[in-house]
Parts: sequence; structure tokens; C-alpha cells
Amino acid sequence: MYVFGKNVALASLDSNHKIIKAFLDKEFRDQKIISRLQQKKVQIEYLSKRDLDRKVDGLHQGIILEVEDYHYASLEDVLKSENPFLVILDHLEDPHNFGAIIRTCEAAGVDGIIIPNDRSVEVNSTVVKTSVGTTEKVKIVKVTNLVNTIKELKKRGFWIFGTDMLGTDYTTLDYRGKTAIVCGNEGKGMSRLVEENCDFIASIPMQGEVNSLNASVATAIIIFEALKSRRG
Repeated sequence: MYVFGKNVALASLDSNHKIIKAFLDKEFRDQKIISRLQQKKVQIEYLSKRDLDRKVDGLHQGIILEVEDYHYASLEDVLKSENPFLVILDHLEDPHNFGAIIRTCEAAGVDGIIIPNDRSVEVNSTVVKTSVGTTEKVKIVKVTNLVNTIKELKKRGFWIFGTDMLGTDYTTLDYRGKTAIVCGNEGKGMSRLVEENCDFIASIPMQGEVNSLNASVATAIIIFEALKSRRG
């Protein structure tokens, strides 16, 4: 997998993620990154900007790293804290939304993100770039069946908060305790079975003519409301 951009490169260098090779623009002058690559004995190949542009679709800032594919965590990995706070993505498809949600989760100290194996965006180069490298700091779990996973979490004492336009004002809900917030698909929202297994449906009241928010924005609003509740 290719990841790119200076911040992403630094995050990769700070992690245990294996870097296979680095491709740098012939005019690349960031000595901090070059020194770190040399310290880690990463093979460096210098290319023209045109050749770098052919490798990835995005602003690479003169650096592309070839890294091992992302290593997903297990469900047990994200349940180790005393009072876990999780985010569940119900078949999210847009890598930019996924990357933005990962970045929000890292900022809010969320213990982990759960995604399904099928019909869902995975951790790829666009996700890593959009997350500004925070994929290295947030545990992401892939599961075979979201509904079964939600049922398992409920057995372990979790409260499941779905998100939808037709629900309870998100500011009136109590997010203390073991909490999982579900973000639905960009177009279809939560699937019927996932929604039926939620304990609460959180809704963000709209004042303007727009009746919905971008998935990553809505998720961020509710995550930080939950964080405020959990700190209170």
C-alpha cells in the first residue's frame, strides 16, 4: 500500500509500521524526514514529480512510502479499557469520510472503530492521507457481522447509540458507561437490523434548510457531545 504526504510519512516513521520503500521527489529537501528514513535504513528512490504523480492520486508533497497493508485490531483489543468508548461504522463507503472520522476519534480518545468486512471502505492510501496519519494511533476492527458484534457488545454492558434524523436530541442523552456510537451509510443511513439493535437513536436538530449533515461531521458532533457527558 502507498501512503503519501509529509505528515503521514512522519506518522509512519513514528510507528512500528514496516516501510518497504520511499519514493522522493528529486527536489525533496525535508532533512528531518530524509534523516529519519536513513536511520530506519529505508531504501530511497528519487523520482521526477511526474513519476510520483503517476503513483498516487492526491497531493503527495514529494514523498510516497510503500508500506505493509494495515493491520486490523481484534475486538478484544478495543475492550481493554475500564470504560470503553467505541464508534461503529455501518457500511460507510467514502474514504474521505472514514479518514475524517478516524482523525476525530484520535482527537477524542475513542478506544476503537468497528467496520464490517463487506460493502465497506477499508484503510487505504486515501483514508490514511485524510486521517493525517492517525490510522497509526486508532485501533480499527473488522468484523464479519455488525449485528452480531452489537449483540456481543450489549452482553458486555455496552449502550448502543444509533444516529438518524428521526430520534432523540443528541444533547439530552447520557453517554456515560460503556458506549458505542453507530454512524450509518452516507446515503442509506443505518441498516434496519442495526437500527433495531440500538438502545437509543441520537438526532442532531437542524435549524436551516439543509436536513442532514455529512457523515463525518455528524459523527464528530455526537462524539464530542458524548465526550463531554463522559467527563461530567
